[in-house]
Amino acid sequence: MSIDLSCIDLNGETVSLSLRDGRIAAITPTQGPATAVAMPLPVDPHVHLDKTFTISRCTGIKPGLFGAIDACHADADHWTEDDLRSRASKGLTEAYENGLSALRSHVDWVQPEPPLAWSVLNQLARDWQGKLCLQLAALVPLDLLSDEESGRRIARRVAADGGVLGCFAYCNEDLDAKLEKVFRLAEHHGLSLDFHVDEGLSIDACGFDTIVALTAKYAMSGRVLCGHACSLSIRSEDDVARVMEAAARAGTALTVLPTTNLYLQDMQQGRSPRLRGLAPMQELRNAGVNVVLGADNVADPFYPRGCYDAIDTLRLACLASHLDPADWVGAISSNAALAMGLATSELTVGAPADFLLIGGTDWGDALRTPRAARRVIRAGQTHSTEKDAA
Repeated sequence: MSIDLSCIDLNGETVSLSLRDGRIAAITPTQGPATAVAMPLPVDPHVHLDKTFTISRCTGIKPGLFGAIDACHADADHWTEDDLRSRASKGLTEAYENGLSALRSHVDWVQPEPPLAWSVLNQLARDWQGKLCLQLAALVPLDLLSDEESGRRIARRVAADGGVLGCFAYCNEDLDAKLEKVFRLAEHHGLSLDFHVDEGLSIDACGFDTIVALTAKYAMSGRVLCGHACSLSIRSEDDVARVMEAAARAGTALTVLPTTNLYLQDMQQGRSPRLRGLAPMQELRNAGVNVVLGADNVADPFYPRGCYDAIDTLRLACLASHLDPADWVGAISSNAALAMGLATSELTVGAPADFLLIGGTDWGDALRTPRAARRVIRAGQTHSTEKDAA
């Protein structure tokens, strides 16, 4: 089967695409303005499928990050196998319909034994294989993961299931020593690492610095991803410049999560936030750090709205951090795939015909409306999501 698509903006050039037998058969420069932009199918390196779609049953949530944590822990009493499968499947279906090709979901792991969500999501990963790649990252409190016996048990299970080892670190006592234990576990079991780190506005939150130094020490370039690092937004410029340069040398990547951080940071009842908690994305990337974007929380106590749509994430990041969208498409595609340890995909002749088409003369136009006319193309077959445009 052959399909011809004309007037497509591909990396700033107007082209026609010819698709044949599920691959890109030809890319031909054309005249005139583009009517749609094209990009590889996006990926999301940071979501929470175990928590998703719980907001309707959570009440009395206290403001801020730790209020959300408490509310989520209380709701976990309702996390049966059927409940987890239903909510996570809804999220995966939404992600697939919005064109995502891969997700990394963090899974709360607060006891030495594997949580029910870990088993349920591993089964869903198998069920979705071939349609959507689902990676799982254990989200363990640092104090638990750094405990010698508990850490070994958790790391062994994560490795056996092909997962990613991760933890939540924020101003813990003996932070440096505990983080080094996590790196030793990763080294011993051959695991990649993904940290929730410095998710707050304490100027003393410098866990990111330690992770960067340990990435270099253990030669784990490209295998360590951090999320949040909100405190970089308020620390001194000299301090931040130093750690950004070190992160670039070490090969430590950073996921910025605009929805949850904008929602939770500096949150107080009856007062507008002054500090927004977004790490300095432009400066980090200019320093050579791989900066990627994630949806984070969707319809749970950490963010009561949101969706599994990388284009929405890019749109918000461009607004919040004054980004040129055409320059940051990689943060939801090729660069994000690298941070997840996945092969990158480029729209070149001979490559699989898997990509998004979004209506617009350029990326600025494509992001102008809440839901631009969009077509998701997989293996050369296309379906429209224009019903989402309103």
